[in-house]
Amino acid sequence: MSKLRILYAATEINPFLQTTKVAEFVRMLPQGMQEMGMEIRIFVPRFGIINERKNRLHEVVRLSGINISVGEEEKPLVIKVASIPNAKLQVYFIDNEDYFHRKSALVDKNDKFHADNDERAIFFCKGVLETVKKLGWAPDIVHCNDWMTGLIPMYLKTTYKKDPIFKDSKSVFTIYNNEFDHKFDGDLIEKAKMLDIDDEMLTALKSADYNAFLKVGLQYADSVVKSDEDFSDNINALFNEYAQNRRIGQVSPDETALSSYFALYNELAN
Repeated sequence: MSKLRILYAATEINPFLQTTKVAEFVRMLPQGMQEMGMEIRIFVPRFGIINERKNRLHEVVRLSGINISVGEEEKPLVIKVASIPNAKLQVYFIDNEDYFHRKSALVDKNDKFHADNDERAIFFCKGVLETVKKLGWAPDIVHCNDWMTGLIPMYLKTTYKKDPIFKDSKSVFTIYNNEFDHKFDGDLIEKAKMLDIDDEMLTALKSADYNAFLKVGLQYADSVVKSDEDFSDNINALFNEYAQNRRIGQVSPDETALSSYFALYNELAN
């Protein structure tokens, strides 16, 4: 088995930010895979709640400066990087002044969901792929974690399909029990569009809610996984419907989790 390149995209990671189980999982799994000989890159949003000085984030000027389109808008992408203490792992942070400089993650101080979280998700998904392209680092596996990364598997199967960096990449999409009730305003389909994507491919986004991002991720990923949490009947039904014909994995909470992921990644890549 050759040394695989694994790209992780997630909403958060310990020790920089933890609001859900995603942060623990994305801290544990990449290190485990690195210790098993795989090459790792990790991407998360640079939410304003992350203390840059304390965590020693610094901008990577050679990777910054790309403009990312979200619908009609174009916004500059800033890339920051930091190392995880006591681990040989670097984390890349996707940043933009308009989207990520508020002192909160997905909800404000009154626990109200940010109305532009859809745009922040789109910016993040596109930003990850554009940065990896600029790095010139071709991932064998792109492991997407949580709803905010749900558009990446679709972009890999459409806009980036012929790109030399991504032409052989396979995607894994893990869903977590982070359901929200918010419905997004504006035309989510128009905002999410990229080259080689027609409206029909984005039908799942019509509901403009949590389910929309999940559906797209489940529909386009090569393999789908549910975290070991209790999900609502709605999410279980959605998972069963959209995960048909996908390789379904189950996260084991015990010590066999790493070996089962190692096997999954190798199976997808070969």
